[in-house]
Amino acid sequence: MEPPKRHQITVTARASFVPEQSDEQEGRYVFAYTISILNSGTVAARLISRHWIITDSDNQVQEVRGLGVVGEQPLLAPGQSFQYSSGAAIATPVGTMRGSYHMVAEDGTAFEASIPEFMLSMPRTLH
Repeated sequence: MEPPKRHQITVTARASFVPEQSDEQEGRYVFAYTISILNSGTVAARLISRHWIITDSDNQVQEVRGLGVVGEQPLLAPGQSFQYSSGAAIATPVGTMRGSYHMVAEDGTAFEASIPEFMLSMPRTLH
């Protein structure tokens, strides 16, 4: 078994369709997503910024960059997690999101935490 990594962040996501904010005639499909960020490393780290790549099924890509998440730059001690919810709108009923968080550990090390790709899909569109 390998020793625990000093700088390790585990990101999980789940998304759901928001019909009351969507407009199929206008080509606007809104999804809510909840992200859990776990410091699975051995050094505390702060989330500084985010970079999202949002792709719809027509291969239209939106890139979103910004400081923190939901107005915060959480500091996560080893074993600590942070959860937040946000949303995205795309022009098709199905799409994907992926990206990364730029982190800075308390020991001064800067590193990227990968956000694994997850699906955005309106119910009953994927079989």
